[in-house]
Amino acid sequence: MAVEWIWLVFIFAFGACIGSFLNVVIYRLPREKSLVSPPSACPSCNTPIRCYNNIPLFSWLLLRGKCPDCKAPISCRYFLVELITSLLFGGLYLCFFWFRYRQTGFAGETAMQQFFTGGGWLFYLGIVTLFAVFLAASAIDLELWIIPLELCWFVTIVGFITSGAAEFVIGGKTILEFDLFPAAVNSPKFAAVTVGATVGLIVSLIGLYTGIIKPSYEMAEDEEGDCEEAVKPQENEPQFNDRKEIMKEIVFLLPVVIGAIVAVQIAQMPSVTEKWAFFIALPVVSGLLGSVGGYLAGCAVVWATRIFGTLGFGKEAMGLGDVHLMGAAGAVIGAKWVVLAFFIAPFFGILWALYQAIFKKMRQIPYGPFLSLAVFAVIIFHDWMQQILSNFYGF
Repeated sequence: MAVEWIWLVFIFAFGACIGSFLNVVIYRLPREKSLVSPPSACPSCNTPIRCYNNIPLFSWLLLRGKCPDCKAPISCRYFLVELITSLLFGGLYLCFFWFRYRQTGFAGETAMQQFFTGGGWLFYLGIVTLFAVFLAASAIDLELWIIPLELCWFVTIVGFITSGAAEFVIGGKTILEFDLFPAAVNSPKFAAVTVGATVGLIVSLIGLYTGIIKPSYEMAEDEEGDCEEAVKPQENEPQFNDRKEIMKEIVFLLPVVIGAIVAVQIAQMPSVTEKWAFFIALPVVSGLLGSVGGYLAGCAVVWATRIFGTLGFGKEAMGLGDVHLMGAAGAVIGAKWVVLAFFIAPFFGILWALYQAIFKKMRQIPYGPFLSLAVFAVIIFHDWMQQILSNFYGF
């Protein structure tokens, strides 16, 4: 049992170290600075931070939130990000393997056995990666009103890899019974939609790259990249005809929709149906298509809201960063859960929106943090939500 406690302490400590790196990501990534060089330094006096003053959690407390050289205050954000990340890493381990609040079906009597021998490490890796990156994205969105797409792409790739490899590590029966990873094996039509939409997306991206399809909301480089001078949406906002711009996005999405429709029709042909069912039953194919389908579903639900909201109100509704964020979430948790998370998110955002509207007279809010909270909720309360969905809606 002592080994279990030592491992748990290590998980918390490792989370704090990841949180320290996330602080680097939060500050440097949106400012287009290297994440590895130069070494961390005080933002006020540029004095490099000594190794013994760079211990996660403890250094900020021992230094009382001040630079040891120039005595300039160090934002409490650094401590909070490290603390939250540590609690997330440790809390998820306790939730999945110690208390088994969310049932996972991993073999083993102890938490460590489930983690190492039951294949739990792969499931844990995908979830903590999602949590950590979304924490960084939310912090950036709150400060600068942007979500770096590199963060979303990283989570998306992790989702594709873990879902494709899952059946070799854990086993298909456990994955499907406990809904651990996205899978397309039981949904031939969904798999067909995924393949067709993916082909259509590739066509659209080629059209965008070659200039056949025009991008929406084109901005000058100085308006896109200088996050040091980032402003809130109401200030110095470039003027666009929002309905005209959103029509460009509709044109971009047309090949995606057409590809999905055509693929479904082909998959339902008698000569193709049996072969298609056999193909999507292959472990890698099932996991990968489930993850890609989750990505497309996450993008679709936000993009549809963006399009209809913009056409209806004549003002840009939601940002493309939110589209990529929910796409990344869908690649990890699957189509059903990312759609559910999208409809839960407003409940997290409504109080903050009221506060902003009353005290700061701002109608717009960075929505990424609330989407992230909703994704966290469907992961943690998965079993409870699944029971409600089964009882009331039959799925």
